[in-house]
Amino acid sequence: MTPEQDQLRAGVRKLLEREPEPWTALCAQIGVAALTVPERFGGLEGAGITEVQIVAEELGRVLADVPFLGSAVLATTALLTTRDDSACARILPQLAEGVVGALAWAGDRWDPQHPAVQAQGNTVDGSAHYVLDGAEATVLLVAATTADGPALFEVDPAHPGVRRTAVAGMDETRHLATVILDQVPARPLGPVDLGRVRDVACAVLAAEQAGAAARALELTVGYTLRREQFGRPIGSFQALKHRMADLHVLVETARSAAYAAPTSSRLAAVAKVHCSEAFTTVAAEMIQLHGGIAVTWEHPAHRYLKRAHATAQLFGPPHHHLARVHP
Repeated sequence: MTPEQDQLRAGVRKLLEREPEPWTALCAQIGVAALTVPERFGGLEGAGITEVQIVAEELGRVLADVPFLGSAVLATTALLTTRDDSACARILPQLAEGVVGALAWAGDRWDPQHPAVQAQGNTVDGSAHYVLDGAEATVLLVAATTADGPALFEVDPAHPGVRRTAVAGMDETRHLATVILDQVPARPLGPVDLGRVRDVACAVLAAEQAGAAARALELTVGYTLRREQFGRPIGSFQALKHRMADLHVLVETARSAAYAAPTSSRLAAVAKVHCSEAFTTVAAEMIQLHGGIAVTWEHPAHRYLKRAHATAQLFGPPHHHLARVHP
């Protein structure tokens, strides 16, 4: 990492430590929502995917309840792939300032060739599931299937034909919604490259998973150094040392996979598979090594387990991406 990237990490971590509801401060003081936006559309000069991943890793460490992945990553990336400069100039400055955007895309699967919603002319119809921040978004973008392939549309979220329903998922810190569109007028923005959107989303999510796994391991190691049994900290037992050493390897390889993910579509799939499995394993071991206290509301361990299982399914479960690694 460069000194500037280290400063970005330190700044985000410090802000997250002091702000219980950090989104406004993250956007105003650090500009996290502008990291994915080109400078000509109101973004930050010199920022790239690595900076986005650094922020995601820090957000993952504390399981931050912010619309970064749905708005700053999914919605922004989808809009940029249309190459519609007029739409970008109109919408991206809003997203860069922290206005929440959402991308309605998936049905039963996150299929980049066949979005769940159908488009006929300038009208969209259908249902999209797992829409990140879909119930709260001010800017609503819809990926729809057209005769010429997937295309992106802008929809007025206040239109009476738009129904947005928040979905109570396993992870209470990630806001998902179902968006139902009943013959809704839509503004066409151009063809959308959902394959590119998926790869970017997987790379950023992998960094988030790696950060969460690292923090889960830190908390677990700290607990085993305090918890005593037979007059000794349980962390001094050889069997537990071996288990935590294995977890450390998983965390470090997950982080390596995450930061390699932007290199290619195949490595994005590798990162999604490995980081999902690594985080799930670390979170499960966190529960085991903490014992009964880990499943109480008073301890954060159960939150890491829920986030691990939820993120493993987001943008497609690992076995779907494994097929991309080994076609």
